Amino acid sequence: MKIIQITDTHLVPPGQLLHGLDPSARLRKVLDHVRDTRADADLLVFTGDIANDGAEEAYLSLRDMLSDIPLPVRFMLGNHDRRASFRKIFPKAEVDGAGFVQSALATRDGRDLLVFLDSLHEGQIGGRVCDQRADWLRDTLAQTPKLPVTVFVHHPPVAHGMRHFDNIGFHDADTLMKVLRAHPGGVRHIFFGHIHIPLNGVTRDGIGFSAGRGCNHQFVQEFDNPAPPWAAGPLNYTIITIREDGVFAHGCDMFDVIPLGPSRACAGP
Repeated sequence: MKIIQITDTHLVPPGQLLHGLDPSARLRKVLDHVRDTRADADLLVFTGDIANDGAEEAYLSLRDMLSDIPLPVRFMLGNHDRRASFRKIFPKAEVDGAGFVQSALATRDGRDLLVFLDSLHEGQIGGRVCDQRADWLRDTLAQTPKLPVTVFVHHPPVAHGMRHFDNIGFHDADTLMKVLRAHPGGVRHIFFGHIHIPLNGVTRDGIGFSAGRGCNHQFVQEFDNPAPPWAAGPLNYTIITIREDGVFAHGCDMFDVIPLGPSRACAGP
């Protein structure tokens, strides 16, 4: 199964800029690239901070941009989003019984389970998983105990190495990870956003994780700086492939590069 991850688009109402950038224009280029070069993908996933201030106009812009994208879409919400505004513009988005924007989906071959979590707690920057959401996750995993799970969420429930996020990460990470570690089928990978830089790692007990780079603005990678500067980094998205033999994440950010010339096929060995 091939999944396209886009994160931290931070859309603003038409005519506005954010950090001197036009988030809608940047996302449109990304979506055009996905449409034109990744037509074989099975799913498009947005891992939160879709709108910078949760404005309905921003979600309307996204709805318009998705009108010519021939892929099913799953959404997650981040701390900049507003659940009511999002659901007003995307009333058909998958939600759980309590109205949280989270859902689960089996892969095409039925060998894996994808889980999309809502970590938004409005009024706080850091992520939360309340009792209702934790119970939903337990119940969902219990329905397919033998299937390995791949998790998508906005906030990182693992160590990220960015001092800026020390107080605004995932406040209930231990609760979430406890539920995931108890799953008999195991956890294949965790994909998230929030930190605006690319990150890959493995927890001490062997759970892999990756952060998508912010689609609009990104951080200069001064990891120990509590207030690193923003930067207009490259347009980007992540291509995730889930196969029986592994999970693969390829960062795609070569949009406007100048080719240096063709390479040659290598016969080996």
